[in-house]
Amino acid sequence: MPPNTMKFSNFLFPESRNPEGDFNVITEALQEAEFSDQLGYHAVWLAEHHFDGGCAYVDPVTFAAAIAARTKNIKIGFAVAQMALHHPIRFAEQIALVDNISNGRMIVGVGRGTAYNFYEFRGFGIDPNEAHERLLEVEEILVEAWTTENYKHEGKYWQVEIPVLRPQVFQKPHPPIIRACSGLESTLEMARNGRPFMMNIQSDQTTKERLDLYRGTMAQAGYDDEAISHNVAQSWVWRNVFVADTDAEAEADGVPSFRAMRAYLSGNRQRMNTVEELAAQTSAVTGAARDSVDHGLIYGSPETVCEKLQPLRDIGVGGIIIHFRLGPMPWEAVEHSLRLFAEKVAPELGAPLSPSPTNINDSLIPTLPGSA
Repeated sequence: MPPNTMKFSNFLFPESRNPEGDFNVITEALQEAEFSDQLGYHAVWLAEHHFDGGCAYVDPVTFAAAIAARTKNIKIGFAVAQMALHHPIRFAEQIALVDNISNGRMIVGVGRGTAYNFYEFRGFGIDPNEAHERLLEVEEILVEAWTTENYKHEGKYWQVEIPVLRPQVFQKPHPPIIRACSGLESTLEMARNGRPFMMNIQSDQTTKERLDLYRGTMAQAGYDDEAISHNVAQSWVWRNVFVADTDAEAEADGVPSFRAMRAYLSGNRQRMNTVEELAAQTSAVTGAARDSVDHGLIYGSPETVCEKLQPLRDIGVGGIIIHFRLGPMPWEAVEHSLRLFAEKVAPELGAPLSPSPTNINDSLIPTLPGSA
């Protein structure tokens, strides 16, 4: 089997610590999507978080429409949309519309909802204990609504009846749906069902163990080697990455930004969750990899970052969802990191990007109000 050709993508998770900065941060995130498209990244991924400024654009569907209108080639995925917070038919219509606007570039990444920010569920009047069941029901409704006429559903949470969904989706039979898996069992559930997965930030060793178990479970479920290889190629893992000209520069800029980002997110939870909700949070062991600099951040010169990502290539990971803009990191540093990765890291990993013939400006970010 030839070495796996990894796909590289950009996770847009722009932090806005005060409402006065929302416009600037959202504008920069749109420009970051355009720049990623021009550099040839495979996809941009959008998150969904509410009420805390951790993800400034809040709504991935609306933001996906804006990105679709401003880009040409890059795929637009969710990592992830919180399905417990969405009406399934409204969501199906919105995705169908954006799939048409983008000429079929949508990837529908779904999840149960945050395991940490209970205040988001409270804001929408949803019991977090219902989130997983709601996810399963919405997944079923989405596929049927996109592919079936005179569809009727009588479920635990939703009762819907529609003659036909309009507009029809651009991709046939429907846009790809991929589920975020925070634990081993959910990953193996995807394997048994013959579906690809997204894996949150884990150590390389844990990533390898889960991917090996995923392959083995698919085989035990009766899938052949071709199906297994296809699913692995369509699966993604998260990593935080910062590239600078030298290791010293990467450490000086990347590590403080990463720590500030993690502290801000943790502080929001401490401030906005109730005492009972804090006690019910996913254990610290689950979050250890994403919080630790050693496991949660890959940083360095292009040569160093390439060396640190080589194990993922050897494991056979299909694609990496890369979080480039870490917390309060200034745009100039992010832009340089994106460019260095595209021009000096990806080719060395055997997966060169295909930049747009459009001229890539030295800086795409305009002068914003208050930044002059």
